[in-house]
Amino acid sequence: MPTQVVGVHSSPEHTFTKQARSSIELVAGIGVEGDAHAGATVKHSYLLRKKPEKPNLRQVHLIASELIEELRLEGFNVERGSMGENITTSGVQLTSLPHATRLVFPSGAAIELTGIRTPCKQLNTFQDGLLAAVREKNESGAFRRPVGVLAIVVASGVVSPNDSIEVQLPAGAHRAMEFI
Repeated sequence: MPTQVVGVHSSPEHTFTKQARSSIELVAGIGVEGDAHAGATVKHSYLLRKKPEKPNLRQVHLIASELIEELRLEGFNVERGSMGENITTSGVQLTSLPHATRLVFPSGAAIELTGIRTPCKQLNTFQDGLLAAVREKNESGAFRRPVGVLAIVVASGVVSPNDSIEVQLPAGAHRAMEFI
């Protein structure tokens, strides 16, 4: 299966679900142009109240289409963009990639992974029981299925459905991503 983009989404307001787009513009150091989470400093509502000057490590949110399909098979009514992601991917285990992995798109746009999205109570507001479905813990107490990954934009460009994704692992020792 090729590693590719299967959907792109954005919302100018802090809505949980983001609207499908024919393309999105990634702006280095800012995020998705026109998206409520774009900016050099935090835009996430909860984090904004705590430390508004903190660097925005959540400029772009990615979810694997494989997770969406798994949840659909469990009876949840989820679609691409419905859990707030900007980019829906296929063919790459996003949450298994190391911290600082770069994903590069044909336009030259590039993002660097900063962490794993912590599932929040908004999932239940969207659909009852969804938070529990993605927060199950394994025997060691680790989350079973995190809800995608977060990234910063390191090179500007356009991203569209069907774009290929080049995965560039960081040099040197790899560090596992943490929940942020």
